[in-house]
Amino acid sequence: MSTITKRNYRATFILDNRGKEDSIDQILEGVKKDILAVDGEVSSIETLGRKDFARVTDRNLPGATYVQVAFSAPAAGPAQLKERLRLNNSVYRTFLQSA
Repeated sequence: MSTITKRNYRATFILDNRGKEDSIDQILEGVKKDILAVDGEVSSIETLGRKDFARVTDRNLPGATYVQVAFSAPAAGPAQLKERLRLNNSVYRTFLQSA
C-alpha cells in the first residue's frame, strides 16, 4: 500500500463579487470545496481585505478582496485547483506557491 504524500501550499486569491449576490464568505466556501475536490485539506484562511490594484486592467474593477489560504494537497493538486478555479468567474486571479 502506498500513501499519498501531501505538500503544503499557500494560495492567494483575488475575489470578484461585483454584480453577484454571493458574499465573500460564500465565494470562499466554494473555493474550499474546490480544494477538497482535489484531495486537499485547508489549514487556515486569512482575509486580507479589499486592496486597489497597482495596475488596473479593467476600469470597472480598480480593486478587489484578497484572501490567503494555507492548504495541503498532493503534488498534482495545485494544477488541478487552478483548472477548476479557471472556470469560476468569482475568482479573478489565483497565485499558488509552495509553503
